[in-house]
Amino acid sequence: MYGGDEVSAIVIDLGSHTCKAGYAGEDAPKAVFPSVVGAIDQMDIDGPGDADENSGHGDANKTKGKCKLYVGSQSLGYRRDHMEVLSPLKNGVVVDWNIVDNIWDHALRECLLVDPKERPMLLAEPCSNTQEQRERTAELMFEKYQVPALFLAKNAVLTSFASGRATSLVIDSGGGSTTVVPVLDGYVLQKAMIASPIGGEFLTDCLMKSLEGKGITIKPRYSFKKKEIRPGNLQTINLDFPHTTESYKLCSQRVIASDIKECVCRTPDSPYDESAYSNIPMTPYELPDGQKIEVGSDRFKIPDILFNPSLVQTIPGMESFAEIAPSIRGLPKMIIESINKCDVDIRRELFSTILLTGGTASMQQLKERIEKDLLEESPQAARVKVFASGNATERRFSVWIGGSILASLGSFQQMWFSKSEYEEQGASYIQRKCP
Repeated sequence: MYGGDEVSAIVIDLGSHTCKAGYAGEDAPKAVFPSVVGAIDQMDIDGPGDADENSGHGDANKTKGKCKLYVGSQSLGYRRDHMEVLSPLKNGVVVDWNIVDNIWDHALRECLLVDPKERPMLLAEPCSNTQEQRERTAELMFEKYQVPALFLAKNAVLTSFASGRATSLVIDSGGGSTTVVPVLDGYVLQKAMIASPIGGEFLTDCLMKSLEGKGITIKPRYSFKKKEIRPGNLQTINLDFPHTTESYKLCSQRVIASDIKECVCRTPDSPYDESAYSNIPMTPYELPDGQKIEVGSDRFKIPDILFNPSLVQTIPGMESFAEIAPSIRGLPKMIIESINKCDVDIRRELFSTILLTGGTASMQQLKERIEKDLLEESPQAARVKVFASGNATERRFSVWIGGSILASLGSFQQMWFSKSEYEEQGASYIQRKCP
């Protein structure tokens, strides 16, 4: 048992799009930065002779295996030659532990400026995490960061706690995927969990491809500068950086495309139909380089991919996805399928407490559309109610907020997996301490 009441715990939620970190008991995370990192392979640039002197300085930019990593919004926003953009996660689960280690290090030492030795650590984990992943996490936290205590909580459970419920059906639509997870009395029902690879980044890519098909290319921020010719009159000058990697260019374009998506897209009230939406008024949007574009039917088509994944096949350039598209179900189907896998006694309660969370869930009209579709498809006796917290901050950060609430509860303090228990029982004990 760990008795750490005097210092507040640290809560970290590493999502597929951003990493959220902050202190337990606060109402929003202190640090929010991208979960992708920039990486420069030192072997490309340095000759064999001068590789050593470069690795001496640069605190956040650890050199490991002659690969320099740049973590955080600021160091990622600065364009560097040969810098690749890498993500530590694939389908929500960690594939590159070195990057995760650097992200945690950045969050604790650069953003929160805390010494991890002094603070218990609550980490949010995806519901699909394997035992091996959890043990690896515990090992890294206790061995490298020397934390006094650790707890791993499932994303869906934390979202449920953030809205003050112990039983709910959590729809988490984030950057990398959308998952539907039933939570019963604070425990995840693993067998009824359903996931789909359509998340915010996928929709952003669809929007980009769709705009490219109409002849609109998004110029990344670094590829131009603006010069004032006459007062109030700006001219855009193109800059050329031949050594920029493809992945960095794509990453910079995604930032802009994702802003277009957040500004103009909204979920259509009824399933998207090419003919019905062909003559809707266009919405103007000004790109960073001064191009003014108009977005028409795409405003409704892109969000509707969540409900009808086969729409992807109508977007030029997304053919690679077309093979797996038939196997992916729309959101309402996923919800009903998930509820039907649960025990008969709790189905009514799940239908009436559906929680929406994640960045993509902040899409306008999403909640209303889910309710409408479910009412048509659900059994008559079910009272369908979808909850989404009023402000976008809470929706985006609900996992983190749930963690913050949980770690600051007095009754939770006996639940920590402490360092002494780790030294006695080993990493596998985490399965017993954190169900």
